[in-house]
Amino acid sequence: MATQLEPDVRADEDAFRTEVQQFLAANFPEELKGKSNALSGVDGPTNESPAQTKWREAVGERGWGTPTWPKEYGGGGLTKAQAKIIDQEFAKVGAYNPIGGMGVMMFGPTLLEYGSEEQKMEHIPPICRGEIRWCQGYSEPNAGSDLANLQTFAEDKGDHYIVNGQKTWTSGGQWADKCFAIVRTDKSDKHRGISFMLIDMDAPGVEVRPITMISGTSPFCETFFDNVKVPKKNLVGEEGQGWTIGKRLLQHERTNISGGGSLARLMGQSLGDIAKKYGETDADGELSDKVLRDKIADFEIRWNSFLLTARRAVEESKAQGGVSEISSVLKKVGTKLSQERSELLIEIRGLQGLGWEGEEFTDGELEAVRGWLFGKATTIYGGSTEIQNNIIAKRVLGMLDHQ
Repeated sequence: MATQLEPDVRADEDAFRTEVQQFLAANFPEELKGKSNALSGVDGPTNESPAQTKWREAVGERGWGTPTWPKEYGGGGLTKAQAKIIDQEFAKVGAYNPIGGMGVMMFGPTLLEYGSEEQKMEHIPPICRGEIRWCQGYSEPNAGSDLANLQTFAEDKGDHYIVNGQKTWTSGGQWADKCFAIVRTDKSDKHRGISFMLIDMDAPGVEVRPITMISGTSPFCETFFDNVKVPKKNLVGEEGQGWTIGKRLLQHERTNISGGGSLARLMGQSLGDIAKKYGETDADGELSDKVLRDKIADFEIRWNSFLLTARRAVEESKAQGGVSEISSVLKKVGTKLSQERSELLIEIRGLQGLGWEGEEFTDGELEAVRGWLFGKATTIYGGSTEIQNNIIAKRVLGMLDHQ
């Protein structure tokens, strides 16, 4: 049974909804209707149009791109209910949130928890305004599944560090302004020898080499650090605390990779509606292919059930003070479902779902093929499914290794 809102609460929310509607009417350019957030991608530079810049600045000025973040750092300082109203009203007019990327998804929430006041004041406001792009320096050629095996070393030089080493799979590294990275500051201890620090991507000694994927894009890079100078003020937390901070950030990443975050926004139009454009329908307007109809219905039921579960889990985690190991469950299930959807899209479109180039294919069809190929990586990056299984077994189910 739904909880009834008190009259004054309902009136406040109604007033805020009107405020959002008026803001959209005054600031959202009609030409951007149905567009997506350029800051959220990792496969190209922002290259904003004047309309996109104007829209980003308008939302950023109010802090509505990060509505529940503290107002003193540039966030909206709003309640969850108000943030939901923003989402609803934006969706009604086809508007997107122009503030995003790794700064919002991963680094910002982590810095709010572990950063110093000076670091928060320096880095959070530009994230809230969408003025800066961040990338992640975690994986290395010999430190993927065993991330704690990383060897990139930061040597203490008094008032700064000198960083040498290599990272790989640096998403959007060639477009980023700054990198949040975990590096080794002590070689004598595998986990307690890791620290979390911030590196300017335009600093002397930083080199990126884009990696071309099977999808045809280059969203990832190899990143090399050759005697890169990093000021001590860029150390987040204390030396040796990097493993703890780094794991916390991964929980935010996994929640956003799963249906608790970005995948929920990627689903778009229902599979049933898409299938009706490509397949025959009966007199009632339903798909004639009963087998395909059953597959779509089965997927939609499981996907929507997952979304409800993810929403509940995320809200419970926030109520307890932040994300938790449940993010591994969300990441494992959500990424697998997204791959299933991509496979179904190929089946629904038939030959039109296999195009790589050519005028006989629409932009949507070509994008879907590349998305299908790129989606194979979702069960690997952010912590592979096998790693999530270990986390779930040990930290969620309480299963311990046999001695």
